[in-house]
Amino acid sequence: MAHVASTPGFMSLAESRRRLLMDSLGIMVSAGGFGLVYGLSARAAGFSPLEAGAMSLFVFAGASQFVAIGYVLGGFSWVAIVALTAFINARHFLYGAALAPYVARVPRLQRALMAHVLTDEAFALAIAHFRRIGRADIRGYWLGAILSTFIPWNLATWIGVTIGGSIPDPTRFGLDVIFPAAMGGLAVGLITGRRELVAALSAAVIGVTVALAWDPAAGIIGGGVIGPLIGMAVRPGAKERAPEGQIVFGPGPADGLEGAA
Repeated sequence: MAHVASTPGFMSLAESRRRLLMDSLGIMVSAGGFGLVYGLSARAAGFSPLEAGAMSLFVFAGASQFVAIGYVLGGFSWVAIVALTAFINARHFLYGAALAPYVARVPRLQRALMAHVLTDEAFALAIAHFRRIGRADIRGYWLGAILSTFIPWNLATWIGVTIGGSIPDPTRFGLDVIFPAAMGGLAVGLITGRRELVAALSAAVIGVTVALAWDPAAGIIGGGVIGPLIGMAVRPGAKERAPEGQIVFGPGPADGLEGAA
């Protein structure tokens, strides 16, 4: 599949990986803090360390795990819990669609494993990294996803659910602010032109409005779907247009699979 190049890479692979690791640091602290709170919540809900750890390992969907704990305490059936948490995680369809052109030639099994660790943070890190270098970097994707969230989240879950009440609430130290601040910084870095700016502002307004009027999960999905559509309707600036006839075929074996081994 071919697509017109609109955001060519402007950074070397080594430089972009260093940036990726630096961007991951704040997210690591935040993921650890939230994982700790989840472990404490799971313990309070009567989850054993094995059950709480298994959910973090095999489900690995932070916000949905918190919601599931609330539903368990509320006496919801497992069918309802699965359906409602799936709705919350529906935004991952958008993440997958955005990454698909970069990883189209990666083996399907590996893509399935990549999808398992695809979180909000992993997506933000990966898409920013891919756009900086103008292609996919599978090794970089794993670095960002595993180091920023998967390891700290699972480790903190185990600590929270086993040690329990002897740990102070991480939000007392302001760790809950790190995640939105880090994600906001990554999002700003992705705004490279008029279309991205309009899409970001539209998504923010729609997301907040729907979240306040109805449900936060619906706000995320609504903003994530409608915002980019509005951005696509905006005429790109002169500097954003690719030269006439310039086509990029991708990703090919030299870029989409780089670092896969």
